[in-house]
Amino acid sequence: MSDPVLEVRDLVVEFRSENGPLRAVDHVSFSVDRGEIVGLVGESGAGKTLTSEAILGLIRCPPGRVAGEVRFRKHNLLTLDERTLADIRGKEIAMIFQNPGASLNPVFRVGDQLVETMALHLLDGRKTLGRRAVEILAKVGIPSAAARIRDYPHQFSGGMAQRVMIGMGVSCLPSLLIADEPTTALDVTIQAQVLALIRQLAREMGMAVLLVSHDLGIISQMCHRVIVMYAGRIVEEASIAGIFQAPAHPYTRALIACLPGLDGDGRLGAIPGVMPGLTALPTGCRFHPRCALADRRCEVDEPVLRPAGPQQIAACHLVGA
Repeated sequence: MSDPVLEVRDLVVEFRSENGPLRAVDHVSFSVDRGEIVGLVGESGAGKTLTSEAILGLIRCPPGRVAGEVRFRKHNLLTLDERTLADIRGKEIAMIFQNPGASLNPVFRVGDQLVETMALHLLDGRKTLGRRAVEILAKVGIPSAAARIRDYPHQFSGGMAQRVMIGMGVSCLPSLLIADEPTTALDVTIQAQVLALIRQLAREMGMAVLLVSHDLGIISQMCHRVIVMYAGRIVEEASIAGIFQAPAHPYTRALIACLPGLDGDGRLGAIPGVMPGLTALPTGCRFHPRCALADRRCEVDEPVLRPAGPQQIAACHLVGA
């Protein structure tokens, strides 16, 4: 039985332009259960980051417009005033961004920033929060945490800085963690350590995680379930086994073909063409100009999400045909 922490229903994100509204996220719906790690995957421009930012109310309106429902516990986050949303943001829902160097203030010590984050939401005194800050840094794998808490961000490597950001994210024991490309700037070894840390904390805290990434390799290591986005829409959703054993949408199959194989000849697959811009979205299936299987129907009729297997849906006219 599912236990949803987050339910997104018909989420729409639009922006004003000289040619009228541009829809960057188009009626996206999904959920994330307690203790579940869900991957949101797609190429740059698919709408992944805008979806995560809309959930947290980080899109400025205007020029943006956000519609639909984002249910977190008993609240529709899209209808809350900024003060109420600020109380939830950081305490019950936390977000980790891809560039820790841009997220940490360079002129304040790391410990002070961590204490300040907790002080916004917890009623404990500064001494108690200071001790807790040391415990958190140690928990996320910062060596000599009691000494390093007095260091400035520039004294941390990229991997250690991202660990600090993860520590800040989980410091108030959130129910939901949104991680937006959390390992983009890290080398492969540090990347694996950071991902293992997120997985460990999710398991220990029973925390739901929405992991945003363009990398299906990372998604395959981390997630229970995968949502594939293309040009602002969800084109497939399935369990991790369903996605890799029986991908239903041609776009998903093309993404998987781009992954390096252990027994291959070293050549990687490539998807022809590029993601369409918001001002030039094709009619019918938005992937059809890049799809080798597309026919006349794909050019004209917009496919809808339909069952493609056990706990698997896909938006493709070929599904079930």
